[in-house]
Amino acid sequence: MAFFSTFSLLALALSAIAAPIEERAAACTAYTLIDTRGTGEAQGPSAGFRTMNSNIRSQIPGGTEYDTVYPAGSNQDSSAGTQDIVNHINSGLASNPNMCFILEGYSQGAAATVNALPKITGAAFTAVRGVFLIGNPEHKAGLACNVDANGGTTTLNVNGLSAYGSNGIPSNWVSKTLDVCAFGDGVCDTKDGYGINAQHLSYPSSTSVQNLGTTFVEGKLKGTS
Repeated sequence: MAFFSTFSLLALALSAIAAPIEERAAACTAYTLIDTRGTGEAQGPSAGFRTMNSNIRSQIPGGTEYDTVYPAGSNQDSSAGTQDIVNHINSGLASNPNMCFILEGYSQGAAATVNALPKITGAAFTAVRGVFLIGNPEHKAGLACNVDANGGTTTLNVNGLSAYGSNGIPSNWVSKTLDVCAFGDGVCDTKDGYGINAQHLSYPSSTSVQNLGTTFVEGKLKGTS
């Protein structure tokens, strides 16, 4: 009996030691921020993520940024962006199976990103640690990932312009996602706003949004959230 008790205590102690080791192993040593811009933004980084991405890359080593290649035109056809996101993840994993990814989408870029999610499966699903969306036209009411520009709940139960024509964020992606919709942004909050308005253009200069993004992404990359 004494031997059994000693053995049990030893097993519990080893389990307690192993837990933080497993958490550290989950941290990303190499990662890519896939940045998908909104309608009318020039090919390259979206204004919506410049500040947070600068913060993230300065605080967590091993990161690069990829700017999704697609027209981001006024016709709102983001299908090329969706495919480019999927292709870049698959090619990145082929080069480095340990690569992690964060997906970021602003406005039409958020739609392109949401539409990519069902196509990202298996090892690619595991490799994508987080999804950060702002001004998402496919924002659907009631999802646990929905927050307003201050991280609150004022836009928890609103729908975006394209919500009813979209399957939205798949259920297995909700825990990996933060879908930020500023109250009154007419693209993601049609209940309280109309169209592309001041709220929809506020994300790049919003300290609270940039801090939300930085904290969310860093937690996903470190394996702490």
